[in-house]
Amino acid sequence: MAWNEPGNGGNKDRDPWGQKGKEQGPPDLDEVFKKLTSKFGGGNGGKFSGGANFNKVGVSLVLGVLAVIWVVSGFYTIKEAERGVVLRLGQYSQTVEPGLSWLPTFIDRVIPVDVRSIRSMPASGSMLTKDENVVDVKMDIQYLVINPRDYLFSVTNPDDSLHQAIDSALRFVVGHTTMDDVITTGREVVRQSTRENIETIIDAYDMGIQLVDVNFLSARPPEAVKDAFDDAIAAQEDEQRYIREAEAYAREIEPTARGQVKRIGQEAEAYQQQVSLKAQGEVARFESLLPQYQLAPEVTRQRLYLETMEQVYSNTTKVVVDTEGTGNMLYLPLDKIMSANATETKPARSANSVPTPQQPAKSNNRYQYPDTNSSNVRPDRYNTGRN
Repeated sequence: MAWNEPGNGGNKDRDPWGQKGKEQGPPDLDEVFKKLTSKFGGGNGGKFSGGANFNKVGVSLVLGVLAVIWVVSGFYTIKEAERGVVLRLGQYSQTVEPGLSWLPTFIDRVIPVDVRSIRSMPASGSMLTKDENVVDVKMDIQYLVINPRDYLFSVTNPDDSLHQAIDSALRFVVGHTTMDDVITTGREVVRQSTRENIETIIDAYDMGIQLVDVNFLSARPPEAVKDAFDDAIAAQEDEQRYIREAEAYAREIEPTARGQVKRIGQEAEAYQQQVSLKAQGEVARFESLLPQYQLAPEVTRQRLYLETMEQVYSNTTKVVVDTEGTGNMLYLPLDKIMSANATETKPARSANSVPTPQQPAKSNNRYQYPDTNSSNVRPDRYNTGRN
């Protein structure tokens, strides 16, 4: 039964706070806390002598636990590929190496920065070339963080700043290059120039970044003129191929030509020496004949004539003709007989064998070949001028 209901043992004036005969109202919070404290502190109206000590021990215990938690929470680990940038009350303090370290919580803060991994940043866009053509260029930039402090605090956003630097450098280089060079032969020049411009911007802003490589992925004309540029690129590739083939052919022919030139030169020198030596020999021979000619001119002249005729007749066709005797004209082709004896093999003949048509027969110790009475001989051919 509720305390304020009728019939509650006649104690209608009692309230839950132990007040009797008083006007009901809101409880006094100070009195409530005092009563609770007296109950936890002991009897005698809350006047327990150990209450103050208990409060001190509790506060000390709480503070000790908080201190332990604060100390433990200050331990942190930096990975091998990272460097830790320590901020003390928001201001740069130091850079820590990999390993286990400690910092005061709520005072210092550490920001780990990866300095080993190679990062990649793509760059692309439609750009205007020097000859006022539009080309779509794509590049990939690879870089490393070498100074964590500069990387975090030199610029507001290092990655965005690097992207802006790449775009600016690429547009500057493409804007000073013709479209043919960007698409075909000048790609390496564009790549190297872009890298140099990016490094200049990075060094000026102290971004703490080092470029590893700049990859030129593609450079294409707009889709509307793509087919025409593909044909132009194919023609330029054919031109380079023909040039390389011509150079290879030249490298193959040049040694042969040089060898022929050297051989002809050596032959000319040998011929020159031969003619010179032969002329010197002729001069020496005539000089040796001069004393003999002076002693016996006629004999020497006859000797020279005979030697000269010997040389002439040794290289000419010789025919021996005999018209004396029976009136038949006989001739002896000595050169043909000698060549026939040298090239043909003569079969062995028996004692009763007769001469073959190829062998002239002997008559009166002379060769008769052919007979002038034969119908196969033309008399006017062997006419010696006699009547």
